[in-house]
Amino acid sequence: MKKLIKVVAAIIENEEKEILCALRSPEMALPNMWEFPGGKVEKGEDIFSALQREIEEELECKIETNSEVFNDHTHEYETFIINLISIKCRIVSGTPIASEHSKLIWLKRENLDSLKWAPADIPAVDQLIHENIVFS
Repeated sequence: MKKLIKVVAAIIENEEKEILCALRSPEMALPNMWEFPGGKVEKGEDIFSALQREIEEELECKIETNSEVFNDHTHEYETFIINLISIKCRIVSGTPIASEHSKLIWLKRENLDSLKWAPADIPAVDQLIHENIVFS
């Protein structure tokens, strides 16, 4: 049976309404694919605390979450299953630094689909792109 990993991802938006995108390094699983920064939820940790801890460790900045889940998606990879919980947040102190990722970029939501995303992140990307579209 494949291991289920619970992961939180930060959808960080700046004042220009751009979203922070992180490129996985060649040493990581799913190398050279884009993702929202974040990481594993530790035992006994709630998802919001886990996200704040992960962003502080990965990006060296502090965030504030809006305390609701934006997207919750489970994706089965070849060797494991990931439950990816995306949460919208904003930076309250510091500037994101790519300490674990190859690169960080800010992109407008309509340009998010120009990147090659990790499969588990795609539902949140699609939801972000279509979030502000009003259907008549």
